[in-house]
Amino acid sequence: MRWVHPLTSGRPAELVGGKAHGLGVLTRLGLPVPPGFVVGADACRAYLRDGVPPSGLASEVRSALAGLAAAEVSVRSGASVSMPGMMTTVLGLPADPVEPVLDAVAEVFASWHTPRARTYRDLNGIPHDLGTAVTIQAMVYGDRDPRSGTGVAFTRDPTTGAPVPFGDVLFGRRGDAVVSGREPTVPLGGLAAREPRVWAELTRAMARVEEHYRDACYLEFTYESGDLWFLQVRPGRFTGAAAVVVAADLADAGVIDRTEALLRVAPGDLRRVARVTGPADVVARGLGACPGVATGRVATSAEAAVRMAAAGPVVLVRPETSPLDLRGMAAAAGIVTARGGLASHAAVVARAMGRPAVVGAAGLVVAAGAFGAGDRTIPEGATVTIDGTSGVVALGEPAVTASLADAHVHRLLGWADDVSGDASDRPEPERLSAAQAVLRQ
Repeated sequence: MRWVHPLTSGRPAELVGGKAHGLGVLTRLGLPVPPGFVVGADACRAYLRDGVPPSGLASEVRSALAGLAAAEVSVRSGASVSMPGMMTTVLGLPADPVEPVLDAVAEVFASWHTPRARTYRDLNGIPHDLGTAVTIQAMVYGDRDPRSGTGVAFTRDPTTGAPVPFGDVLFGRRGDAVVSGREPTVPLGGLAAREPRVWAELTRAMARVEEHYRDACYLEFTYESGDLWFLQVRPGRFTGAAAVVVAADLADAGVIDRTEALLRVAPGDLRRVARVTGPADVVARGLGACPGVATGRVATSAEAAVRMAAAGPVVLVRPETSPLDLRGMAAAAGIVTARGGLASHAAVVARAMGRPAVVGAAGLVVAAGAFGAGDRTIPEGATVTIDGTSGVVALGEPAVTASLADAHVHRLLGWADDVSGDASDRPEPERLSAAQAVLRQ
């Protein structure tokens, strides 16, 4: 049995993981990917069963590293199902000697059973026996020099679905700085003026991957001394109004048919098109990271969110989030962070959970038991409402509209009526749900 596979092997994601599978797609599309290889998830399952790496793995990794001819490598987890930030990543390991790399592989395997990873799988219905693949690649450095940087890119706006490049970039930094949310990011468009060649290559690549996946996509990238490299790709998994807009637009363009467009939109997406309307006591504004409106009492720690959620909805407010906040994020009706962009841990996990979220709320200062906004202090337990589309954080319960009076929504519902033969006198979410039931028969 072989434990190690090339990135270009074309093996299924169940074996090589979603990350390596996407890197193989990028390579076949002719896009620049750092050279590397993947240790299959079957090796992880063997490790978790026996407590030691399987026989032959060390020699296969040693041989693959020799062929890589890289001074330093990254070692990243990559399950077949995305588990953002739940497992170990090790960056910048000396490739020779091989022992630290093998130790890092074992560390990634072991992180499959950390409490946060198990909790995430429980919350998302992911089987505990899948195991994770491990992707090992030559390092590229976003902090190499002034002409280096790192970022994330969506082929469309993840809050509105508009067909424009969207994302975050950090100049002179590595990718973990973007994901952690510790440092303020620059909107992706800032790359155009600073590195026009990189920007041109990035936008061309975004068009290529969207054409391949027939969907909005998410990309992670680093550029080193002006050379662009891609580190990950996956379909965008948009929710709310963005999911509706993308599905309708792709059907209008003939990329997918109307049946597939309907199947890509869940009834819950229609419920998340709600917006804060009318007068509101706005205390902060940030980036809308996951659409929808949430109202609840402020909790400033994960522990408080879990405790308070037993008595009603809560909104978790944090400086930034980490995997240690997972239980609180799951218990919360909505999430707010003072720092971080659309690829920060808070944003990625909120989208995966379908929680309305606002990130990067500038001027928000979070302390134990309260948060400050300008000259105001909002105590834990106060009621706030957040709009995960506009990025508004407001005190109390301002007016909210759940109106579906949007051309994309009504076009989609018209297609649903055509397919289901249903009359249009039902409530709109029920109309779409009925159509989807017909389509799945």
